[in-house]
Amino acid sequence: MDSRFSLIDVQEHPLRDYLNQEFHARSPVPISSPALISHLAFLHDGIPTVDERENVMRLCQTSACRFVENSAKHLMFDVGSYQLRWVAHAEYSSYTFYRPLVAGETLALNATAMDAVFPGWLSSIPGKLIAATHVELRSAREVSPESVLAGLSPTSERQMVASRIADGAGWAFTDFMFDNGFSRFLLLDETMQGRQPGRAVQRLIEIETYRMMALLGLPVATEVGAWLSSAESRLAELMEHISKANSPEDERSVLDDLSKIATEVEHSVARTTFRFGASCAYRDLVLQRIDELREIRVPGYPTLNEFMQRRFLPAMSTCAAMASRQADLSSRVARNSQLLRTRVDIELERQNQELLAQMNNRARVQLRLQETVEGLSIAAITYYGSQLVQYLSKGAKYLFPALSPEIATAVSIPVIAVFTFFGIKRMRQSLAAEADGKH
Repeated sequence: MDSRFSLIDVQEHPLRDYLNQEFHARSPVPISSPALISHLAFLHDGIPTVDERENVMRLCQTSACRFVENSAKHLMFDVGSYQLRWVAHAEYSSYTFYRPLVAGETLALNATAMDAVFPGWLSSIPGKLIAATHVELRSAREVSPESVLAGLSPTSERQMVASRIADGAGWAFTDFMFDNGFSRFLLLDETMQGRQPGRAVQRLIEIETYRMMALLGLPVATEVGAWLSSAESRLAELMEHISKANSPEDERSVLDDLSKIATEVEHSVARTTFRFGASCAYRDLVLQRIDELREIRVPGYPTLNEFMQRRFLPAMSTCAAMASRQADLSSRVARNSQLLRTRVDIELERQNQELLAQMNNRARVQLRLQETVEGLSIAAITYYGSQLVQYLSKGAKYLFPALSPEIATAVSIPVIAVFTFFGIKRMRQSLAAEADGKH
């Protein structure tokens, strides 16, 4: 009986295989020198990945393809005269063609690894081209680094980047300029082992692609910078108006203007946050790939890292500065809006207190008037009551001759006044108790 452990009866997470395949999906392609590699990157704004994949599969309709990788977001197949790797990334899709060369084969200036692709296919690639580069891989025995360096003119307008990579196992040359729409790298294999040439090629391609993707944030930063200057000036003017506001109407007007600026700032932040964040991420990837090359300086020439420090990082710093200014402006607008709202609230509270004080004064006046009216009411009731007593006593005099109407009227006046006073007081207490019970 086989007692070895088996996973057949274990419930497996549905993404386990997918995650493992994704982990191994973009491994470096094994390449031997000489070879020509052409790489294209297309932004796919809203283009379904399935459409891109179907377009890539059209190449297999005219040639026999041997698939090395085959999944929804990455393909790699060998046609014989070339290999193609297609990968769908978050913002762009990359198409990398690998074409083996014969030792000593010379290349025309416009030669590419895509020359064997049937005409018209490149124009059918969906999206917009953002990066295009050639990497020519040669053996140092075939093309010596000394001959390349000797052919470089120190007076040329192009600044050549040259460095030894992989701890001295290879050489890399480029100027990052476009020739026929392509940037170019020359990679010399001196003592590279195993998949080192493939890793070096992939890193150079990624440096160029991520460089272009990161620079997409620069035009946005330039546009935002001009708007930020205007918005900051408007905010400063509004703050001056706040200090000069003399009435609640002025403060409410400034608050309305602040609310408009806040809306514009939040709209700008929402529109640019992704682009600035992506540029920052691509910048980090560029620097990481350069570190992985393990460069050694060639005397008289800048390394890739030095070139990026001078030409690339200032643009990235501009993007970061614009993102920081936006965040700072948003915070300032929020703080000033809160300050102004506090001033408006305090003014409203003061007005409410004045209104309540006026209402209290009116209530006191009304109470005094009420007390005055109550006093007049007691006098009036006493007067009319005493008149009734007088009429009654005059009628009763015929029955009781000894009764004096004047004395009876005089005696009744204080009695009626006392009873009327306590009656009104009792009624007032009853109404007050009823009002307290309702509240």
